[in-house]
Amino acid sequence: MKRLLRPPIALITEFLRLESAAGLLLMAAAVVALALANSPAAEVYRAALTFKIGLGGAGLSLLHWINDGLMAAFFLLIGLEIKREILVGELSSIKSAALPAIAAVGGMVVPAVIFAAFNWNDAATLRGWAIPAATDIAFALGILALLGSRVPTSLKVFLMALAILDDLGAIIIIGVFYTAKVSGLALSLAAAGLVVMFAFNRLGVRRLLPYLGVGMLVWGAVLASGIHATLAGVAVALMIPLRGVGGDEEDSPLHRLEHTLHPWIAFGILPIFGLANAGLSLSGISPADLIAPVPLGIAAGLFIGKQVGVMVAAVLAVKLGWAQWPEGTTPMQIYGVALLCGIGFTMSLFIGGLAFSSDDLQNQVKLGVFSGSIIAAIAGFLVLRFATGKRA
Repeated sequence: MKRLLRPPIALITEFLRLESAAGLLLMAAAVVALALANSPAAEVYRAALTFKIGLGGAGLSLLHWINDGLMAAFFLLIGLEIKREILVGELSSIKSAALPAIAAVGGMVVPAVIFAAFNWNDAATLRGWAIPAATDIAFALGILALLGSRVPTSLKVFLMALAILDDLGAIIIIGVFYTAKVSGLALSLAAAGLVVMFAFNRLGVRRLLPYLGVGMLVWGAVLASGIHATLAGVAVALMIPLRGVGGDEEDSPLHRLEHTLHPWIAFGILPIFGLANAGLSLSGISPADLIAPVPLGIAAGLFIGKQVGVMVAAVLAVKLGWAQWPEGTTPMQIYGVALLCGIGFTMSLFIGGLAFSSDDLQNQVKLGVFSGSIIAAIAGFLVLRFATGKRA
């Protein structure tokens, strides 16, 4: 049986290309959302997002369908990427995974501590401690794309691995800390569905349709269980076989599904999420609002916490001999990546929506995420621009 020790370089190149383009499109979607929220069409924009879709009183708002429905596909893709990278990719060996793993932990702990420090005396706002702990891989790679050939591929792969591990941490946080009351029956049905998918995998089923059919049932059960429905996407992804007939990873269900989903997520679902969630109304916002505990804690966590956490953890890992710098990179370039990790757009807004329900706190989250992410993006771009010479 053929054993593929790492994914083809073409797969990584395609991933980086799609994520970079998605980041630029996501930026455009955020700008459009901001423009709509501060234009004469603002009421129409808000009414569209709160429009109920469904039967009778059971209907959910368009925003809810986007965040609980479409984003489940995003988490499915994240789950597929995590499984592939851990089994055959950049995270498949301790040596290759050590630096991004240690840096990811530092980059999640320090921002959370900074946010908690600003909100320690308010139990309601302290619930948002995980908001600045996440990195937006599409946005960050989009900034790297603007630098073109100045950035070595090894640096992009390092950022990709770090962000994927960051996503894994965020998924665990959502499951543990942002789960409402759980329905045992619904959760049991979801678990039964996963057992069926696991049996498909062990019995050698390589067609995608049975997995996707049962996966939809798992999603519905998780949605009814009280656990956030997007986590069903990750659980389903872990059941998808990595190898196809004869052990060929290139023709595996996982590779085919990932290859199919990636452009739809990158150029469809993520921009839709950005358009629906980035609409911050600037009306009535004053400089004093920027230094309120929630936005200040988020912005400081993203800009200061991320760079400190990632860089200190990375330097310590290298100094202690636990890891080494990616080939062809310098510590200053790693610092530039640490700054870009402060771009927390998609996952930060997502966690903010789980942490807070009031419109006022939601706007504070957006203000903090935008300000921290923009400063981190500009600083990271400038550091990488001047830390890296033009490559032939």
